[in-house]
Amino acid sequence: MNLESWYAKGTTFVSGDRSIFYVREGTGIPLLCVHGFPTSSWDFAPIFPELTAKFDCIVPDLVGLGISKAPLKKDIIMAQADAMELLLEELEIKEAHIFAHDIGDTVVQELLARNREHKGTVTWLSAVFMNGGMFPEANTPRPIQKLLASFIGPLLGRLLSFNSFHKTMHDIFSKEHPPTKEFLESSWNLLELNEGRKMIPIILSYLAERKTYCKRWRAPIEKPDIPMAMINGIQDPISGHATALFFQKLQPKSHTFFLENAGHYPHIETPKSVLDAFFKFHKIT
Repeated sequence: MNLESWYAKGTTFVSGDRSIFYVREGTGIPLLCVHGFPTSSWDFAPIFPELTAKFDCIVPDLVGLGISKAPLKKDIIMAQADAMELLLEELEIKEAHIFAHDIGDTVVQELLARNREHKGTVTWLSAVFMNGGMFPEANTPRPIQKLLASFIGPLLGRLLSFNSFHKTMHDIFSKEHPPTKEFLESSWNLLELNEGRKMIPIILSYLAERKTYCKRWRAPIEKPDIPMAMINGIQDPISGHATALFFQKLQPKSHTFFLENAGHYPHIETPKSVLDAFFKFHKIT
């Protein structure tokens, strides 16, 4: 499914100064799919038909990415979690499973932390994570990410080009399954459309938030209230094998799936392997 077809399927919910694009399709128990940085909900398109056959799938763009918009200055993860809760409240979703990737993993950690405090608006039934910087000590951000998250980020952001985006993506995908030309060009054009050069440094400030809120976001993982799993493309140089091992150490009774031929975007690189792992987890639990 190309980018245009994906966005033609969805709608945009507007509330005050927030506009949240989402695609909703399927039947069954709701499943919230939370995408990664710096891409969009379109990331889930390769596995969407299979997911919608068994779940009522809600796949939004995070604010500042895709075509969703909201003022973002600080507490980026809090703002993203607020947007997810606002959307699900609008859709009258009271309970749901979660499937998350990259920055989406950290957004989900915040959502789970709210439920531990009895302040969440949705009862979460399970959570499946894919390659994300959930654990700072097991995460290795690319040099460009560190620079963009630093004080020179706004200046550097204005200098970002398709060539730098292309190189970074190639570096984090597996050698066996590099990103396609369509994925790279469409994702870059979408990023440009939503003021990506400006938003990337702002959103990347969440890297520092992971340290500030480490205990808060670690607690739901260390002492889970719901079934959890990790599906990990171990060729990912950012949050690959080390992240999966760290998750497995924290949750020895949970399910960790190591995908040998995938990198940072396993659901795009090896969609069948991801679906096999995801449905195996849901069958077991």
